[in-house]
Amino acid sequence: MSALVLTASAAMAQETQTQPAATTDQDATELDKVVVTGSLIPQTTLETFKPVTVITADDLQARGFNSVQEALNQSSMATGGVQGNQSSASFTQGAETNSLFGLPVGYTKYLIDGRPMANYPALYNGTDTFNNISGIPVDLVERIEILPGGQSSLYGSDAIAGVINVILKKRMDGTALTARVGGYHEGGGQSTRLSLADSFSFADDRGTVLAGIQYEMRDPIWAYQRDLTKQFNQHPLDNPNNPNDGVPVASRDWLVFSPFTSYNFLDPNNCENVSDAFGGTTGVQTRPARPAPYCGSMYTPGYRTLRNGKEATQLYSHFTFDISDNTQLYADALYNRETVDYHIGSNFTWWGSSVKWGYFYDPNLDDFFQLQRAFAPEDMAGGWEQSMNHDKSESYAYTVGVNGTFGESNWDYDVGFTRTQYTLNENSWARLADPINDWFETNIMGPALTNPDGSLMLDPYFGAYQVYTPDYEAFYQLLPAGAFESFTTRTVNRSLTYDDMLRAQITNGSLFSLPGGDAGIAASVEFGKEKWKYNPDALLIPDPVTLQSEIWGTTSVSGQGTRDRYAVTGEMRLPVWEPLTISLSGRYDSFDAGGRTIDSPTYSVGLEFRPIESLLFRGKFGTAFRAPTLSDMFQGVSGFYSSVRDDLGCSQAGFDPDEAGCPQNLEAAQYFGTQQGNPDLEPIDADVWNAGVVWAPTAKFSVGVDYYNWKIENETVLQSAGRIMRDEYDCTSVANGGSGLLDPNSGTCQAAFDAITRNALGALQNISLTKINLAHRDVEAVTVALNWGQSLGAWGDLNVNGSWTRNLKHDSQTFPDDPTLDLVYDEFYTTDPRYKANASVSWSKDALTATLYGNYIGPTGNNVAFITSVPTAYGRNRGVGSYTTFNASVNYDFTPDFSMSFLVTNLGNRMPDMDLTYDGLTGSPYNTGNYDVYGRAYFLEARYLFNRD
Repeated sequence: MSALVLTASAAMAQETQTQPAATTDQDATELDKVVVTGSLIPQTTLETFKPVTVITADDLQARGFNSVQEALNQSSMATGGVQGNQSSASFTQGAETNSLFGLPVGYTKYLIDGRPMANYPALYNGTDTFNNISGIPVDLVERIEILPGGQSSLYGSDAIAGVINVILKKRMDGTALTARVGGYHEGGGQSTRLSLADSFSFADDRGTVLAGIQYEMRDPIWAYQRDLTKQFNQHPLDNPNNPNDGVPVASRDWLVFSPFTSYNFLDPNNCENVSDAFGGTTGVQTRPARPAPYCGSMYTPGYRTLRNGKEATQLYSHFTFDISDNTQLYADALYNRETVDYHIGSNFTWWGSSVKWGYFYDPNLDDFFQLQRAFAPEDMAGGWEQSMNHDKSESYAYTVGVNGTFGESNWDYDVGFTRTQYTLNENSWARLADPINDWFETNIMGPALTNPDGSLMLDPYFGAYQVYTPDYEAFYQLLPAGAFESFTTRTVNRSLTYDDMLRAQITNGSLFSLPGGDAGIAASVEFGKEKWKYNPDALLIPDPVTLQSEIWGTTSVSGQGTRDRYAVTGEMRLPVWEPLTISLSGRYDSFDAGGRTIDSPTYSVGLEFRPIESLLFRGKFGTAFRAPTLSDMFQGVSGFYSSVRDDLGCSQAGFDPDEAGCPQNLEAAQYFGTQQGNPDLEPIDADVWNAGVVWAPTAKFSVGVDYYNWKIENETVLQSAGRIMRDEYDCTSVANGGSGLLDPNSGTCQAAFDAITRNALGALQNISLTKINLAHRDVEAVTVALNWGQSLGAWGDLNVNGSWTRNLKHDSQTFPDDPTLDLVYDEFYTTDPRYKANASVSWSKDALTATLYGNYIGPTGNNVAFITSVPTAYGRNRGVGSYTTFNASVNYDFTPDFSMSFLVTNLGNRMPDMDLTYDGLTGSPYNTGNYDVYGRAYFLEARYLFNRD
């Protein structure tokens, strides 16, 4: 009888330190015992109660994936959109990660050879700890294993959405030299990748060493190199809820704005003196419902990077030495050095008088004004490259240990020490607050007017704003030589994480006999110490009281903390009956941080039932958790810029809180926010279960279906700015524009009043937020995986693989009395697809192999459905259609030692469908979290083996 064959959802065996996984179609009873991802006990069964998706080294190459992140991002289970290279001005624009099943990126545990990766020192979206996977050398990867569902009973904290184990090569058949070059059909992104790896034995084959190096260089892709992103949306549909919809609008690169008279055009030269800006595209522009024009360009969105430039080097080595037949020393080391270059875009490269003065009063015009001015490449002596950002990082992980067997017994042991460390230096372009304000005050605004007694003159209406009589003609000018350099600089934020872990494990795969076979047991104990430190440049560190810094318009995350931890883990595998195996595991984790102990026990019960050899029913129920991260607990007062609906302001302007049509400056009121950690946070808890079936009627065909369910409680969230704004509205009396529903002396009202700061005109300025344990979510999903192989006789061999994931439910609630948000079917709360799939067809004959790979993203909601709760003709209808791309590769082995491949990604040069419900203010009318505009790319790869045995 044939064993269940390996499928796309099968549990691929992980190599042990002593022998590789079996790769033949032998009966399961003849396979060597190996350790599979998701278990500590060596076993012969490839399929277990835990479904594992496997991406092999051959898959990575044949499907055209350029990195581990690309391969994982196109997994059908990666249904969640994430911030990445296309996310202008995000906190971690230089990092790469993924979201399984739409869950937060920090809910996935990443391992390299079964050991946890170092956390990225910067925080995702400025608040969450996660793993950056951009530095894994793809040429040195043996395979990637994706284990979905809660796995904390074996792997501890963070393993709520699942575990991803990247397994690196352990042996080479000779010295392998690989070179890949490529570029994009639409321009940009030219890349070169070189790798060299070799392994050898010594001391009569008692010792083995593998060493490898990978080097990669890649040019950035700029938005101006793509038609969809080089300018503002030229085809917006009319939306009566937004006055800027229906027409394309240019950026406000030189603008004089009044809160009372709106736009004021005060340039006597009609933008002639700035017409050379942004490549000669600047001129007189208008916007609907505005009383005056301004100077701007349609093409400023093109001045940002869509994909980072990159230069990276990775070094890897694996070492084993057999001291005796029962004892082996081992060591592994991986080092990564990486520099990424990117530009946040012209939208974030500007100056405005509002940051220092709010408004100023001009007595000659009897009005209050703000000045706003973008910086163009023509303002900079070095062009746009002058304001690029450069993130430089180094990470390493090393493990040393010993494993073996106790005498002639069945008891194995493994004791090892692992250290991971990640350092990050973010070298960023910055505007110096005092010099930039001084320059514009001296050259544009003129001196502040004073009273006869020498005191500053204030406006006659509010007595709160300084008085200026600017030279408006001088405002509408390009900067003179040297001006830009006089008020800009570069800052370097330095941050690091490290994790030390001492781990000991004992295992017995044949503890005693049961009717279904040998019972197995494993137990481990580990001790560790972790640290996170984020140290912004001295110029960026805000005063915790005034929240001011020496950098204009920019703030930063700050904080540091350490914790000690230990964990005890146990697992049993019980084949109680030939068709039935029960697996049990439990773990206890304890963290000592900030003078308090945080602990969490977790457990798991798994079942495998095989009524016949070709059919497997499987299921698991368990618990999972995520301990408060060091940043959750110890993040200092950190700033950010965002926008929120000003409910009180809208009400005072005559609009109910949920009514459409509120003025844009109130509908999306800009504010400076502050956030900080909370040392009293508790762990996030989850109950997770899955059930599935795998059918393998032949050795070359199998299909698996699995269902997953998460109930996650006590989630850590940042207080909701929108909720605080609504509390302020409900706490304010009807006479002052509020609803008066809440007692203004209550704790809720006092907290809202304390969190919000407004200026003398009542405009929103600051909101202070902290992290709390309140949210919960329920998630359900189903996956299908298929594998089919067919011999075509003289015509070669055919192999087909496919996987499909459907999100069935994703309900989230932040506060106990909040409505439950539907993150699957209600497009106001989600932009993620409900389903995603991929498939590959590979044909091989003799020395030739050809592969066609397709990646499918299901329909998603359009933009107008996501940004407004008011139903429109364009919302609530999955307005953006499905999206499919194809990769193709041809590989030919010229000799046993030399082969070449030609690969094309995005074969049809498929671009995202333009979402016409974006207004004319966007330069990327598509969802950047789900799609990219890179287009077709070509790669040529050569591989040469020499010094073979």
